[in-house]
Amino acid sequence: MNLIADLQIHSRFSRATSSAITIQNLEKYARLKGVNLLGTGDFTHPKWLAELKQELKEDGSGILTSKSGFHFVLQGEISNIYTQDGKARRIHTLLLARNFDVVEQINNALLKKGRLDYDGRPIFGFSCIELVEMMKEIDDDIEIIPAHSWTPWYGIFGSMSGFDSVEECFKEYANKIHAIETGLSSDPAMNWRLSSLDKYTLLSSSDAHSFWPWRLGREANVFDIGLSYDALLDAIRQRKGFVETIEMWPHEGKYHYTGHRNCNVVLSPKESIKLKNICPARNAESH
Repeated sequence: MNLIADLQIHSRFSRATSSAITIQNLEKYARLKGVNLLGTGDFTHPKWLAELKQELKEDGSGILTSKSGFHFVLQGEISNIYTQDGKARRIHTLLLARNFDVVEQINNALLKKGRLDYDGRPIFGFSCIELVEMMKEIDDDIEIIPAHSWTPWYGIFGSMSGFDSVEECFKEYANKIHAIETGLSSDPAMNWRLSSLDKYTLLSSSDAHSFWPWRLGREANVFDIGLSYDALLDAIRQRKGFVETIEMWPHEGKYHYTGHRNCNVVLSPKESIKLKNICPARNAESH
């Protein structure tokens, strides 16, 4: 079965999202876009989880079905802000889970560390190492995927608060990471330049904050698999049935050039390095 899967979205309970996000709207516009498997987004938020339980049915396959037959997989995102090896780290991580029972266990474990009701992407002060340890104690089939990996502030490889490798981030639990989510601002060819990523499946999803088709499914994953959580795990962990990603033009992302809007300055990476990351307009003012 050919699945086009957008595995990272948000509900209306996350910051800076559309207040009109509902299961019905997500399904309607995913169908228009050609997406046929969608992450639920934000399963950690109690109000959204209650809606998911009301709108989606489990059948034992690990894939949930809406009342009109559209397919979802339980998905959430965690923000970890902490210090490791003497540096401040800010990492967003995608979680996939098999069923509502596993999600309840995840949420109960996270509630011991902080609140879940204030944001669909909750923030915690513990490390990614502890996150993996916690998840694997609950269920080894919880899939843990570093999200939008190259985002400067919240990606595992981010220049401002990330790491130089998966191993540096996750230490002894690095072998539990099977895939990375490459994000809107990078594509497979960019990631292939880093040979240390060859062992990871390179996934990409929309990280949509609304249901509109120019957001939803703007990046997605193509799988040739049966409709089950086990098949999805095999595709992610062993690339069985993983075909390709659907990509937007990465330069539409906002991280390739730098500058100041107020100074009317735009700099390429080479120009920025030459100027030692100092805005030429502000540097001129200081002199």
